[in-house]
Amino acid sequence: MFKFLKEVVAGSGSALKDFPYTIGEPYASAWGSWTHHRGTSKDDGSPVSIFSLSGSNPQDRHLVAGRNGVKRLRTVRHPNILSFLHSTEAEVPDGPAMKQTIYIVTEPVTPLSENLKELNLGGTQRDEYFAWGLHQISKAVSFLNNDCKLVHGNVCLTSVVVTQTLDWKLHAFDVLSEFDANNETSNSPMLQFEWLVGAQYKSMELAKSDWVSIRKSPPWAIDSWGLGCLIYELFCGAKLTRTEDLRNTASIPKSLLPDYQRLLSSTPSRRLNPSKLIDNSEFFQNKLVETIQFMEVLNLKDSVEKDSFFRKLTNIAEQLPREIVLKKLLPVLASALEFGSAAAPALVVLLKMGSWLPADQFSVKVLPTIVKLFASNDRAIRVSLLQHIDQFGESLADQTVDEQVFPHVATGFSDTSAFLRELTLKSMLVLAPKLSQRTISGSLLKYLSKLQVDEEPAIRTNTTILLGNIANHMNDGTRKRVLINAFTVRALRDTFPPARAAGIMALSVTSSYYEMTEIATRILPNIVVLTFDPDSDVRTKAFQATDQFLQIAKQHHEKLNMGDNSTAEGTGIQLRPGNAGLLGWAMSSLTQKGKSSDHGLVSSANSSNSQVSASSRVTSDNQSATVAYAPSTSSSLDQTAPASARSSVDGWGEVENDNINEENGSDKEGWDDVDPFDEKPPPSLLSNIQAAQKRPVAQPKQPASSRSNPPKASKPEEDPLWGAIAAPAPKSASKSADIKPSTSQNDDDDDLWGSIAAPPPKSAGKPLKPAASNSDDLWGAIAAPPPSTKARPLASSGRGRGTKPAQPKLGAQRIGRTSSTGM
Repeated sequence: MFKFLKEVVAGSGSALKDFPYTIGEPYASAWGSWTHHRGTSKDDGSPVSIFSLSGSNPQDRHLVAGRNGVKRLRTVRHPNILSFLHSTEAEVPDGPAMKQTIYIVTEPVTPLSENLKELNLGGTQRDEYFAWGLHQISKAVSFLNNDCKLVHGNVCLTSVVVTQTLDWKLHAFDVLSEFDANNETSNSPMLQFEWLVGAQYKSMELAKSDWVSIRKSPPWAIDSWGLGCLIYELFCGAKLTRTEDLRNTASIPKSLLPDYQRLLSSTPSRRLNPSKLIDNSEFFQNKLVETIQFMEVLNLKDSVEKDSFFRKLTNIAEQLPREIVLKKLLPVLASALEFGSAAAPALVVLLKMGSWLPADQFSVKVLPTIVKLFASNDRAIRVSLLQHIDQFGESLADQTVDEQVFPHVATGFSDTSAFLRELTLKSMLVLAPKLSQRTISGSLLKYLSKLQVDEEPAIRTNTTILLGNIANHMNDGTRKRVLINAFTVRALRDTFPPARAAGIMALSVTSSYYEMTEIATRILPNIVVLTFDPDSDVRTKAFQATDQFLQIAKQHHEKLNMGDNSTAEGTGIQLRPGNAGLLGWAMSSLTQKGKSSDHGLVSSANSSNSQVSASSRVTSDNQSATVAYAPSTSSSLDQTAPASARSSVDGWGEVENDNINEENGSDKEGWDDVDPFDEKPPPSLLSNIQAAQKRPVAQPKQPASSRSNPPKASKPEEDPLWGAIAAPAPKSASKSADIKPSTSQNDDDDDLWGSIAAPPPKSAGKPLKPAASNSDDLWGAIAAPPPSTKARPLASSGRGRGTKPAQPKLGAQRIGRTSSTGM
């Protein structure tokens, strides 16, 4: 028997050199003759607890009892019983002599007495924590007594340890024995190692060694007495020294006192069953116990119960002991979210609890769960993550964001929900600084290009704002390719006033990234036309931006005059402190209501703030109306733009002027340089007359020779305002739709009087053919067309009226040409 127990205890080896754990410093207290050490695994460095028991020889009775405890701990498994990992027995030198030592390796735990000193709880919080611990120990004792028919024999303060998640667990199984109820008349000891139990913890029948009475008692009689001793030591704050001290109930809570007295009944058969202590006692009905119990059976709850519970959990967590929340509730909540048993509101609670942790612990206990949640298909979880990304985004590592987070977040850019698209867009303000240049250029900017033509005005506006805010995270080539096209071609020509205002502010914020050539030829011409925008806020910002860029141009001019050619190419000037700041998001109904809705009229924002405000509704007139823009100053300005800005990469390049298609320009996914909007209100009558008076007199053109194409008077996009200063265009101008209305090459519409003259007659018929032989015949236009046959008509044969036609012949000769042989 001894050899068998030694082999069981030895485990993987009998020599300490094969012990796969490192033994650390011991704790101050432990049960019996055992020593409780801290320890770590040699494989992965994970923490463990190591219990050691030494004896002078292998037959030492303490070692024999210890081997019984190892065997029992190895075979008995329960959530509230200490988890066994490894054990061994070896000879360890102790000075000149050798000692036989047993080692047990378990999960990392702390003695209960030291845990209570560390937490230092008081009042209601202490009682709630004791209630939770007693609840767990009572379940463990009930399992041993009622389910396994085992008797622990020495339940007390030292036989309880606490895990890192503040779970109380029962150990010290040296005295553990089977309950022998079959031989009631036997007077032999039922507990072989009962001598290990201190006299103050023994019940009256055990102190008298009345084994007959013990066998006639219920299996829980001895351990119920031990539970009473544990309750006394907990609330008195000191170890039990005499059995008579159990009668001192001054420190026992009144709600627990009746059950405490039944546990310590002098009659073994009347002692309270530990299972009844859990179910009936009012002491265990508190917020902490109920909260933990609900989370332990979360999988069995329906969605309504989960939603209601997690919405209340934030307030409950504020009232519970902070250490218990962080060490017990937080890991349970993180596990529930990770495995899908928790609802989306639980994420808010997790982040609230995580905010109470230091930064290093937050990265270890909370961030791994959050990173895994980004892969969730639950839309509610994704929305909650994006709404609170500012609370944890800064703690995410750059590599984690680039490889694990962004690929899942990017799916929201193309989501059917406008609300989720906008949240995804706003999350980039936190995530974009952590992305690599490859991800920004290859993925992020492509998504933003599509969002700048989104059907939701607020999303288009916020896309422009985001581009202005993340411009400093792009490389020089990407900025040169993207920024001007995105702000001038898309934003400044948007029908939504806040989107145009956002484009102006984005250009101002990023002014240091543009060369002087770009400012003069591409930025200023597009901003100046907004100084007479219908929206007052857009006009105000346009004037401010114009002043800013003109000041940059003046400083550039001064540098050129001073001969400073080395710095003349780049601006490098930021006149406003706001250039270095972030643009604020546009407010929209998407973030306020969580769904797409009609947008209302937008109130003008304060021009001193770098923020565009868009209210929750915009009338259908504002959504459908096209804002009129004045054309560019001259086509020559576009031609002087740097060639680098015209390269088309990733859909953001600028195409050549000759290849721009007005009809398809708005459908492109890239930030291509498209023409201004074509629809413009007709100029006033007075302005046309005044412009015509200043124009030099020119000879009118002949209608028959001046137009080689059908009339173009019906095209609304041709603006005659610039005709007075435009050079006459060649008559061979192409009819291609690619010609910009902003150029001065309109050959037909530079007549300023055309807008007030009588309209030309509109004819639906085909144009006359000038090649007709009888052009002086007024009826020729409506005459029947000449016959399609190649035979000459009879009228041209020169015969008289008396000439008879040839007799028609049958057969194949009917279509012969012999009828004209008489000429």
